[in-house]
Amino acid sequence: MTSACLLLPAATLAAEGSGRQALTTSILRVCADPENLPFSNKAKQGFENRIIDLIGANLGLEVRYTWFPQTVGFVRNTLRLRECDLISGITTTSERVQNTNPYYHSVYTMVYRRDSAIDATRMSDAQLKGLKLGVVAGTPPANIIAQLGLLGNVKPYHLVADTRRDKPARQAVLDVGNGVTDVAFIWGPIAAYYAKEAASELVLVPLVNEDKKVRLSFRVSMAVRYNETDWKRTINQALKESRAEIYEVLQEFGVPLLNDRGEVITK
Repeated sequence: MTSACLLLPAATLAAEGSGRQALTTSILRVCADPENLPFSNKAKQGFENRIIDLIGANLGLEVRYTWFPQTVGFVRNTLRLRECDLISGITTTSERVQNTNPYYHSVYTMVYRRDSAIDATRMSDAQLKGLKLGVVAGTPPANIIAQLGLLGNVKPYHLVADTRRDKPARQAVLDVGNGVTDVAFIWGPIAAYYAKEAASELVLVPLVNEDKKVRLSFRVSMAVRYNETDWKRTINQALKESRAEIYEVLQEFGVPLLNDRGEVITK
C-alpha cells in the first residue's frame, strides 16, 4: 500500500494547516508518484490519474501535477510545503493528513498460479505449510504469517522503496508467475494489475475470511491539509457526483472492491 500512511503527531499537523485554505485558482494542484502504477505515473496511465481527471472535470479545473516518489517524506515534502492542494490514494487510517470521504474499499489478496494444486481461500489453510511464500515486509499479511509460524518459508520484499528504481510488490507478483514463490500476499489493486504481466495465469483470492484481529481491508480517500474544511467539502462533493465514473475506472483496472459489510463486490 501507499507509503503515505506513515504516522506523524496529529497536533503538529493540525498546527501546520491552521487558518489557511487551499488557494482558489483555475488549477487543481495534485501531488503524486511519477512511477507507481497501477496508481499513478507521469504518463497519467494510473487509475488515480484517471480519478483525478474526473475530479478536475467536475470542478472545472485544469489538473497540474507535482511529482514526488511516494516514499518516506512524501507528505512532508509535498502537501505540507504547499506544493499541491490534493493527494489521492491515501487510506482513511492515515494521521498525516485530513481525509476526504473514501471512494473505494479494497483488501489484500492471496496470489497463486492457476496450474498449481492450490485452492486455498485462507492464510491458515494447511496447503500453505511448506510452500514458499512472498510477502511485503511490514504489511498486515506479514503479521498473520508470523502468527501462523510460517516465517521460515517467507521470501520478503521491501515495504519502502523509490518506485523509480524498485517495485517490490510488482516483483512479488511476478515471482509467483515465474515459480520463484508459490503464493504471495499483496495489496489487491497491485496484485490485480501486475497479474496480467505474470508468466503464468494467476488466481487472486481477496482475503475477506481472515481473523479480524489483523486488518486486511482499507478504505481509500484523498487528502488535504488539516483545517482546510471548505476545500475538503468541495472534494467530497466532487467525489460524490463522480461516484459512478470512479467505479467504472476501478472496475476497468480490476481493483478488488468490497461493500460496506466487507463483502466482495462481484459486479
